[in-house]
Amino acid sequence: MSKTQLFLLHFAGGNSYSFQFLLPFLQEFEVIPLELPGRGRRIREPLIRDFDEAAEDLFLQIRDRLNHDRFALYGHSMGAYLGLRIVAMLEQVNKYPAWLFVSGNAGPGTLPKRNRYLFSKPDFIEELRRLGGVPAELLENEDLLGFYLPIIRADFEIVEKEDRDTEPVIKTPVFVMMGNRETTVDKISNWSNFTSASFKQEIFDGGHFFIRQHAGRVARIIKDVLSETEAVDL
Repeated sequence: MSKTQLFLLHFAGGNSYSFQFLLPFLQEFEVIPLELPGRGRRIREPLIRDFDEAAEDLFLQIRDRLNHDRFALYGHSMGAYLGLRIVAMLEQVNKYPAWLFVSGNAGPGTLPKRNRYLFSKPDFIEELRRLGGVPAELLENEDLLGFYLPIIRADFEIVEKEDRDTEPVIKTPVFVMMGNRETTVDKISNWSNFTSASFKQEIFDGGHFFIRQHAGRVARIIKDVLSETEAVDL
């Protein structure tokens, strides 16, 4: 039997290598890390700054790589927002993921309007320090910053330029994970408003990038939930 395909959607500033820490725990799956243009293997392509365009880009990647009906999506932070839209687009063409897994994000409508992509360079760097996830040596290296900052600014613009308050309700079940030190963790159940199917949640000890400290547990959740669903399907 073919392995379940698991498509990974990176966070702002990420690329197809951003989930390397998770891959050793996901060997039961055909893991497919995706990436937007302007970084990683797509470094020569122009950056995207529009949410709809970013969702379309990733949707087409998934559509073209689906090889059977058993698949799921997992997105962190920006990838969670995009995951919701992409699942809605997949459902419109009668492709239904087993689950949408999201983390580091309480869902549409939970964050105050912020245009951090317009911050001055010092303020933007300080915001990246606050969020964590970016190595300190990168933030202190001017050459690396010159390459990295345009990428992450473009990704912040994808999320922040337009309100994400209204998104479609999907038929795919959703499992959301957040760290207990994230500012919107108290709104984690907001995701239940965006699925007409099952909704589950789990809170971890940690901040926005808790997934790096809890890679094994995150992977275990994905494996257990998909295994339970497969047993029901059978």
